[in-house]
Amino acid sequence: MAETTARKAKWLLREPSDSSAVRLFCIPYSGCGASMYRKWPRYLGEVEICAVQLPGRENRLREPAYGTYEELADDFAEALLPYLDRPFAFFGHCGSALPGYETSVRLLERGYPLPSRLFVSSQVAPHQGPAGRFLEMSDEELSVEVAELITSLGGKPTTDMVELSIRILRADVEANKRYKPEKPTVLPLPISALGWAQDVEVDYRLMDGWADCGETSFRLLQGPHYQFMEAPDDLMAAISEDLADFV
Repeated sequence: MAETTARKAKWLLREPSDSSAVRLFCIPYSGCGASMYRKWPRYLGEVEICAVQLPGRENRLREPAYGTYEELADDFAEALLPYLDRPFAFFGHCGSALPGYETSVRLLERGYPLPSRLFVSSQVAPHQGPAGRFLEMSDEELSVEVAELITSLGGKPTTDMVELSIRILRADVEANKRYKPEKPTVLPLPISALGWAQDVEVDYRLMDGWADCGETSFRLLQGPHYQFMEAPDDLMAAISEDLADFV
């Protein structure tokens, strides 16, 4: 039993509280681990922020990275099942919005509890992708982006750290390239599509296709592509407002 619990718990940075009203599972951005959400509060009122740890990074570095979003969703849906005993939601930014959607699809297919809401930030709808300049970058070009990201997270980009991050990021980029559903599964749950006014990676005007995936509301937030990592007030307010009915 202890071994089974540990196997499931490693998907989350910490064990969720039994007292929270809602759980928001936050999937890390491509190339990153759960620690990228360290500037987010642990709670937004009664909503608990639960940072997800994907295989192949940070404390799961020895594990192989997933090959496709479908494979990731297969395992992630099962690992989360013990924690879906109350209202919950997924948040994903850019590449990580797609595993949030695909995991929601998997939960629907298996008759498991469904998210109360899906938050997708800075990403086109699954049937309209893949999209984004990272998809065409060489490892050398990605290394420049990784170094800037590590610096923005408060770290010092050493050669070893950049090389390791490139390996993880490349695996995530390739998974994004492989994800090409011809027709989206319509989810019976609300979707919050969040665009960023100064985002040069994914133009918020390209996100309208999420309306094909379920009932979707659109918000335009202020800031560039990485602004979400700072837990800006308008993003926190949007999440709180869209989950208010479940608190």
